[in-house]
Amino acid sequence: MPRHSTTLGLQLYTVRKEMKNDPLGTLQQLSRMGYLNVEHANYSERKFYGFKAAEFKKILEDLGMKMPSGHTPMGPEHWDKSAKDFTDAWKWTVEDAALAGQQYVISPWLEDSLRKTYDDLVGFLDIFNRCGELCRKSGMKFGYHNHNFEFNTSINNVQIFDIILQHTDPALVAQQLDIGNMYGAGGRAMDLIKKYPGRFELMHVKDEIKSTTAGEMEDGYESTILGQGVLGVRDILAAAAAKGGTTRFIIEQESYQLKTPLEAAAEDLQVMKKWGY
Repeated sequence: MPRHSTTLGLQLYTVRKEMKNDPLGTLQQLSRMGYLNVEHANYSERKFYGFKAAEFKKILEDLGMKMPSGHTPMGPEHWDKSAKDFTDAWKWTVEDAALAGQQYVISPWLEDSLRKTYDDLVGFLDIFNRCGELCRKSGMKFGYHNHNFEFNTSINNVQIFDIILQHTDPALVAQQLDIGNMYGAGGRAMDLIKKYPGRFELMHVKDEIKSTTAGEMEDGYESTILGQGVLGVRDILAAAAAKGGTTRFIIEQESYQLKTPLEAAAEDLQVMKKWGY
């Protein structure tokens, strides 16, 4: 059973089209389902889904919801090498995250240009740590979310994911382990929890099935309703809570097998509640 301190939420990329077309109505439906926490996947021009940070926080509060974390990619363009400081655009990103009530600012991407050489990658991981310091000033923590390339790509015979874990300070950079993205690339959540105990504060909860239509980031697999795929999700969650340091579990489903995204979100929530989360 999970610890009582765990929090459960939904990555809004699950309902990305619905959030684009009707963000207020979609959030209302999620609230009625029983979701108390969401994680954004849309921040542009200092707005979340078209709303300023304070406005979006108020919308969520009125629905009894919070947004503890959110995804905004941080790239080389956000670091001014000459000034040795973050650009105003990234500082605004952190500022708005704090205004929206986030506790984690999570970058879900690592540009291809940063994966070419060991020195380039390690150099940018130093920027990750500096971003952790920046976020800490606003009472938050910086985080990183994996896809598949971290597991099917190596530099100097070291897997990219290992380089990331070895060169980020756990006190400054949280890891959000996406247990589904890695699967087709050979990553196994159970093995990582054993290898890096206590390192995964957040987790993207997914299940996977074989697919002939999956995109390039999924390596022949696509996400499905929790408990219906090949991952053994329930055991992974138990290990994450017991040994991985995981306290925040965020449901995400990107493929739906003829269900609507909202139907999938509702079913996934019920599965998690059945499992005690």
